[in-house]
Amino acid sequence: MVRKLQVLPAGRRGKWLVLGVWLVAIILAAGYARGFEDAQENSPDSFLPAGAESVEVLDAVREFPRGRVADAVIVFRRDAGLTPADRALIFEVLQGLSSDPPEGAGDPSLPVPSDDGTTVLLSVPITADGENDVLVDAVEEIRDRLPADDDGGLATAVTGGAGVAADSIVVFNGINTTLFLATGLLVFILLLLIYRSPIFWALPLLAVVGAELCSQAVARGIAEAGFTVNGQSAGIMLVLVFGAGTDYALLLTARYREELRRHADHHDAMAAALPHAMPAIAGSAGTNIAALLVLLLAALNGTVGIGMLGALGILLAMLSALTLLPALLVIFGRWVFWPFIPREGSRVGEESGIFARLGEFIAPRPRPVWIITAILLGIGALGLLRLDTGLTAADDFRTGAESIDGQALVAAGFPGGTSNPATVLVRDPAAVEPVRAALAADPAVAGVGAPVPGPPGSLIDVTLVADPLSSEASEAISDLRDLADDAAGGDDIALIGGTTAEDADTRSAAARDNLLIIPLVLLVILLILAVLLRSLVAPLLLVATVVLSFASALGISVLVFEFLFEFEGVFTALPLYAFVFLVALGVDYNIFLMVRAREESARSGTRDGVLRALAVTGGVITAAGIVLAGTFSVLGSLPLVSLAEIGFVVAFGVLLDTLIVRSILVPALVRDIGPPVWRPADVEPRGV
Repeated sequence: MVRKLQVLPAGRRGKWLVLGVWLVAIILAAGYARGFEDAQENSPDSFLPAGAESVEVLDAVREFPRGRVADAVIVFRRDAGLTPADRALIFEVLQGLSSDPPEGAGDPSLPVPSDDGTTVLLSVPITADGENDVLVDAVEEIRDRLPADDDGGLATAVTGGAGVAADSIVVFNGINTTLFLATGLLVFILLLLIYRSPIFWALPLLAVVGAELCSQAVARGIAEAGFTVNGQSAGIMLVLVFGAGTDYALLLTARYREELRRHADHHDAMAAALPHAMPAIAGSAGTNIAALLVLLLAALNGTVGIGMLGALGILLAMLSALTLLPALLVIFGRWVFWPFIPREGSRVGEESGIFARLGEFIAPRPRPVWIITAILLGIGALGLLRLDTGLTAADDFRTGAESIDGQALVAAGFPGGTSNPATVLVRDPAAVEPVRAALAADPAVAGVGAPVPGPPGSLIDVTLVADPLSSEASEAISDLRDLADDAAGGDDIALIGGTTAEDADTRSAAARDNLLIIPLVLLVILLILAVLLRSLVAPLLLVATVVLSFASALGISVLVFEFLFEFEGVFTALPLYAFVFLVALGVDYNIFLMVRAREESARSGTRDGVLRALAVTGGVITAAGIVLAGTFSVLGSLPLVSLAEIGFVVAFGVLLDTLIVRSILVPALVRDIGPPVWRPADVEPRGV
């Protein structure tokens, strides 16, 4: 029964059944997936750790009469001092916002001038109640009403909590469409180059697109069920579906082409190819899914979303590669590879290709090869000494953002935190004044506002001296929280929230996730490899090589970010994301190699078998690595440094793993170790 299901897509009737089921699923999914972007939550707090102190403050603010309000801070600045004409323009803007406010906007504050007369601030409260469109539209309308800088001296901008939130939301608007088109085009080009066929590329691309549409439909259902899904997790899901789905398609197709040279009927060829390709593809997908599911234990909502959607995308990519693609290949027959059609009895070119010659080079000298390779990778890992996870929200916009520029204008005339104060919630009325006094005396605080009473307690705005988006302000939050707790006489009486506190909580949660998740991912991958390869030595060997590859890739990337791209550090979760993607995806290629090596070892012995496996899988695995690296590199086209960093690290790491670790380091190690690599199993043929 299992065998019949396994080869169902290869059957003369089964292929049509499989195709019919997928067509129905794709048609239904395509209609439902249209609302996927609208179902996403892309406000900054969608990335926050659940249960963090700043999140508690966010929830408490909703209970106040005004609900959750974000201030759009309008800044007017002239370095030489504001002129009477400037002040008239400011008054005109104030009148317009008072008489005809944008939807969701409240009455603007009175103008607040700086002591030096160069800067004036107007604050407009915006109540969006979780509606991103209301917030973005209100901020954009305010920006449209600002006067043009006719003489080149008056600078204006909208910043504050509302401005920063609106700019962050806009970055993710349309991200799925952009990535879908860019990634689809890239995969089309790569498939065309790899197979040199004007026809074949359409089949794996159709299978991958079908998996992506189904992924988006299910992800929309997850979002509407109340789980946090944002543009970051959706974008990474898309890249994983295209990258992994194409990899699986390449692996299946390579085995199918081999079998076409052995069988006259292409149905028989696919029936022979599926049982051989399925363990590697399923093992690869299972490893990735298990590693991604570990992310569900993360504190950060954004990380949990990546784990949930990433695992979903990999699962559907695998199902498509093992059912829809083989059905399509069998339906169209061997002519789909035109003009390079594999004929029965034709020679397998990989047996004498570049990877066969690489194996011949490794064969007499495996130990020097793997030692030198490991040393070079270790040198690359030294770049980790420059690792700085201090990238701030202000540094994350690659093309600039008005809210960030506006914050610089504010800081030129006021304390840095004026436009975006921290929010302190004091639950005990008796603790309000002691907390205010303690915070006001701290040198990191520029000013403390009057308390605003409400059902959950009193809210107090605290203006920090430092820019609220800076690492200095984030680091000050911990001390201020301790100070507030001491003044209140106990924990959980005075809570500090706001943009700066949210950044501090994000950094803290990311550090916690690194310590918890990285060891768990390693353990999960080791267990899966042990089951898949039926060995204890080989899994340890493979994991060690991909960890070394990860360290080298991240180390070199850190140097590239600092000295070539001039990024202001890396974002806090990058080491974790890079580890999960590079170790899980890096093991993929080792799985593809070692599953075939085990098969070949049973015929010709381990030392010769691994070189034979390298020869016959080298081309397809390298092509798969290039495709996966290419799909992740598409993230570099997006306007956020954090996504560009993910894209670069994973793309570079996949190429490093594909071209160096899997092609040189692992074959040399296995060649040197020999049969003990499969212990406790014995796969050697009798007499070897």
